[in-house]
Amino acid sequence: MKKVLILTTVLGLAATMQAQVRMNQVGLTPQQEKVAVVEGAVKASNVKILNAKTGKSVVKPHVLRTATSPFSKKKRTVLDFSQLKAEGDYVVVSGKYRQPFSIRNHALSEVSKGALKAFYLVRSGMPIEAQFAGEFARPAGHLDTKVMIHPSAVSPGRPAGSVISSPAGWYDAGDYNKYVVNSSYSIGLMLCAYQQCVDYFKGQNLGIPESKNQTADLLDEMMYNLKWLLTMQDPWDGGVYHKLTTPNFEGFVKPTDCHQQRYVVAKSTAATLDFAAVMAQAARLLKDNRDYPEFAEQAQRAALAAYHWAELHPKDFYQQEVMNRLHKPAVATGTYGDFFVGDEFFWAATELYLLTSDEKFKQDAEKHQPRNFRASSWASVAPLGVYEWLTWQQETELGQTCKKHLMAYCDSLVKAVPTSSFQTPSGNRAHDFNWGCLGGSFCSTGVALLFAYQMSNDSKYLTAARENADYVLGRNALGFCYVTGFGTKSPMNPHHRISAADGIEKPFPGLLVGGPNPGQQDKANVHQPYPSNFPDESYIDDAESYASNEIAINWNAELVSLMGWLDALN
Repeated sequence: MKKVLILTTVLGLAATMQAQVRMNQVGLTPQQEKVAVVEGAVKASNVKILNAKTGKSVVKPHVLRTATSPFSKKKRTVLDFSQLKAEGDYVVVSGKYRQPFSIRNHALSEVSKGALKAFYLVRSGMPIEAQFAGEFARPAGHLDTKVMIHPSAVSPGRPAGSVISSPAGWYDAGDYNKYVVNSSYSIGLMLCAYQQCVDYFKGQNLGIPESKNQTADLLDEMMYNLKWLLTMQDPWDGGVYHKLTTPNFEGFVKPTDCHQQRYVVAKSTAATLDFAAVMAQAARLLKDNRDYPEFAEQAQRAALAAYHWAELHPKDFYQQEVMNRLHKPAVATGTYGDFFVGDEFFWAATELYLLTSDEKFKQDAEKHQPRNFRASSWASVAPLGVYEWLTWQQETELGQTCKKHLMAYCDSLVKAVPTSSFQTPSGNRAHDFNWGCLGGSFCSTGVALLFAYQMSNDSKYLTAARENADYVLGRNALGFCYVTGFGTKSPMNPHHRISAADGIEKPFPGLLVGGPNPGQQDKANVHQPYPSNFPDESYIDDAESYASNEIAINWNAELVSLMGWLDALN
């Protein structure tokens, strides 16, 4: 670990030379807005845009504004050079600082593929093969064929200590456990994006074991986790276990070196409704699929049974501390606790209505419809229902209400751009920065903006979505491209057990880290202090930093959805 940290420090010094010029490090498309942000107040005449091959100046940028950070009060110059549209490789030069960038069609295709391919790399229960993963190949870990029923999860046919098989699925985050709430949300959001860009995703070849079949690779990857989710439903009553977990987090060891007993623990209303929603959604999208001919019918039955259980148990919230007082072994892993499930009922009822056309589910969706819009997250899944109403039932009264709320939310985001330090709709308020903000505050809001663009055909929403993508890919306070393996300065030490334990210097590519988090809940654990308490600079590239540098499937799902959709629009 020390060698990696020293190397990162050295690389960080070199990267600082580039980081004084902040911009998208992955690639820009010919027609999109092009913005660079330079530290300090500078004149446009002191910034050059050069052809990387010839060294000749190609265009003169103009200053949009000198912005003052609402957090650090630092001055920054926001420069626009959108008139540059020719494909090629370029360099922004400001004094001694240089930042390379490129312009090309489908500039986001590789990061879109990489973000989705990362789900294959974090599959549980199967060997990750060299022909698909290259140097990141590894033997199978966590087969999960002998998982115990925790005392909190008993039913007449499954007493405590009995054994079930619950293989497949994705490792959830930096740890090795599998969580129904987060898995369902992650799949649900990516399937929402898939429905907007079907042809794009059908044409995307990830190079995964299923790539040669007739199904889009995105759907194949979803199926690997959906198969696991089906095993998390108790056949006796339709309820769904909250998670599959070890009692304690494993250390930073390889999957094959993990030896704790794994359990399924208490059923919860939130997990069961999220399960019902995503099963209904997947059943609709995979109906008559030749590669998975039995899945749609099985998923529909599972969704209906789960919804019925949730109606009978509307307030069975997952409360780990209470559970631990009543049952042993105690469980200390992630909770995904949620004490309001109106949004889960709305999403599940929406998906079941679209699948079955049963008016009961439409009435339930109307009963639980949200009163406003906010970006989606595992704890706020109503937007996934909103997106479905906008896609399939826009002209209904409920669809029109959903549209009104979405457009008001997105208009409030767009209004922030003209005074932003980084020409972005997000990242202008302190509360935009928190645990997992790059997924929630930037990518997830970017998806909302794309739906607003889809509804209105107003390019301001598309531009705003691209601006949030630019932030994630480098135009930010620290000059990081926050997706591993991409850009000129990206995280090398994510809080990710496999990447830390596999003996490979590079982390898995395509992973979005959580990002700046002024809460610094892990500051007692990190090897070096956070560089700043300012909200947008409170980030550290340290494997021990779970608060700012962990990875998670929900954040990657938000990244996949934003980058894939933007690339489809080119």
